[in-house]
Amino acid sequence: MAALQVHLLLIASLVSSRAAGQYLMQDAALLSYIDQRFLSLEKRLEKCNQDVLEYVEEFREFSSRVLSQLAGLSSGKAEVQREVEGLLMRVEHAQRDIDYFGSATDSNACVEVHEDLLEQQLLEEEEEKKRLKLMLNASCDHVLAGIRSLKVVKKTGGKHGSWMKDPGKKHAKIYLLSGSVNNVILEFANIMAFMENNQTLKARRVPLPLPWEGTGHVIYQGFLFYHRHGSLNEIIKFNIQRRKVAGQMLLPGAGRIPAYQLSAQTKIDLAVDEQGLWALHAEPETGGNIVITKINPLAMAVEHSWDTPCSSRDAEAAFMACNTLHVVYNSPSGGSSRIQCVYDVLGALSAYVKPGLHLPKRQGSHSTVHYNPKEKQLFAWGDGSQIIYKLHTEQK
Repeated sequence: MAALQVHLLLIASLVSSRAAGQYLMQDAALLSYIDQRFLSLEKRLEKCNQDVLEYVEEFREFSSRVLSQLAGLSSGKAEVQREVEGLLMRVEHAQRDIDYFGSATDSNACVEVHEDLLEQQLLEEEEEKKRLKLMLNASCDHVLAGIRSLKVVKKTGGKHGSWMKDPGKKHAKIYLLSGSVNNVILEFANIMAFMENNQTLKARRVPLPLPWEGTGHVIYQGFLFYHRHGSLNEIIKFNIQRRKVAGQMLLPGAGRIPAYQLSAQTKIDLAVDEQGLWALHAEPETGGNIVITKINPLAMAVEHSWDTPCSSRDAEAAFMACNTLHVVYNSPSGGSSRIQCVYDVLGALSAYVKPGLHLPKRQGSHSTVHYNPKEKQLFAWGDGSQIIYKLHTEQK
């Protein structure tokens, strides 16, 4: 009986040992499986991390390249806009020429101009001259014969600027526009207030919503007309009293080169005379000669344009007086300013031209020279000084 019990205990012990060995083998296999899975996951995580780093680096390089290209596009935007506007203007001119030649020529051969057609053209030119005389009120019968004297009213501001009165109003207010790019007008009650030492403290400041460019602006009938900064050829009409923009227009052909070689900051020079508002500018197509444009200030539209023989080379300023352009020339280093080209848009001044008139008693250069038809004087800005030139005129 005892032997049987011992035998049974041995059998139970063997079975227990075998079961324990199987459990150990299963645990080892499970641990090996878990270890392999962790190794696989760690490799995949490492690869994922490497991919993320590569993506981040690629994104940084791409972002840097895109920002650089966008900055280039932004800096070239104004230049591209000017080139596009210039090309559009040239296309428009070419289209007008094509339309004209298309109506005046045959598709197969040149058509001889008949006498009746020539006569018709002469009649049309004569009618155009009559229309221009009516438009310009050809009652101007005087011509500039000399510049009597000058008065330095004040010295304030930098090299570039403009100052003026409003010839279309009865008040005696003085307006100061300092700099070639700015957006604030200073308005003084009269010239005595302007001449005081602390004149800027007594001035009324009029801010503009859009800044000006150059020094070719004018004030006429309560409005400031100026070339908008950053545009090729946009002219703004600003109501000074109400402080808001009252009109805008584009001046065809203008803005690509300076109106005067020695005043490169001014691309469009506006002027006022007995006949109203004008614009002066130069074009590459005219060889750099000055172009005159008559502007309707109410409609903000071009009424007529004239190509002149007056070169912008060595010119520093110009002004209109009684339908007539007077161009002021100087040397690049600054010297004695003189009027050397005169052009009457009605062609009535050829016998009265007296070029070579010198602006007296002064050496230097002018940023602006504008005519005041009400007082028959020139308001000039020369090397930071505000100057008045008195004119001597004669009958035509």
